[in-house]
Amino acid sequence: MRRRDMQQWLKNLLRPRFAAACRRFAPQIDFCKARLDPDSHLGRRLTLSVLLFIGATWLFGGVAEDVVTGDPLVDVDLLITQWFHAHATPGLTRWMLLITNAHGIAAISIMGLAFGLYLSLRRHWYWLLTLAIVLPGGVLVNLLLKQIFRRDRPSFDEPLLSLVTYSFPSGHVTGTTLFYGVLAAYLAFRLPTWRGRFYVIAGASLMVMLVGVTRIYLGVHYFSDVVAAAAWSTAWLVMWLVAVDALRRARQRPQAD
Repeated sequence: MRRRDMQQWLKNLLRPRFAAACRRFAPQIDFCKARLDPDSHLGRRLTLSVLLFIGATWLFGGVAEDVVTGDPLVDVDLLITQWFHAHATPGLTRWMLLITNAHGIAAISIMGLAFGLYLSLRRHWYWLLTLAIVLPGGVLVNLLLKQIFRRDRPSFDEPLLSLVTYSFPSGHVTGTTLFYGVLAAYLAFRLPTWRGRFYVIAGASLMVMLVGVTRIYLGVHYFSDVVAAAAWSTAWLVMWLVAVDALRRARQRPQAD
């Protein structure tokens, strides 16, 4: 039998079975289609948000468990921290300090207030509400997590930067993730193309990674501190983005009716 005839025979054989499977699992298929519908408020956006929330929460839980139980991730933390410290140079340290100081709690608060003022002037009240909940609330939750885990910071004989507060999770990375996360979500929501949204989200992610690297380089955080901070604050960000969007839709629905 020739190859073309074989393909046609397989197609004819599988077509009835495929049609029967589609009929049998029609409710499940319709459910999946609805979850991927970009025009539905319970469609693609919510599905991606839920998956991101679950993934970020799972990542934070896994890292936190490894830190508490002293799993091999702790050894990886030490290796990464020692490698950065061994390769530090005065010029690079100045740049790292500049970046990290520009994303401390005070700096992030100032940028958040400026962004909030812009949102109020544009009368984007739901975005202002999102920012007001996500940023200050996230900073407070991060302080609570530090007190729960009470992990000491890395220690060196000649530290580049010394801090006396707890290490896990990173406050700088948390603030950066939350601020740039709200900013990226706001801009992505207003951009018409997926390419533009990708660049915005990639830029925000790059800033978070850059700040995380500065904290490890300066010897004030472990790698796991940075990953855990980015993970839990992403889950926090997604949760409130979905919640405020649901509030907006609920308030607008009676007007539409």
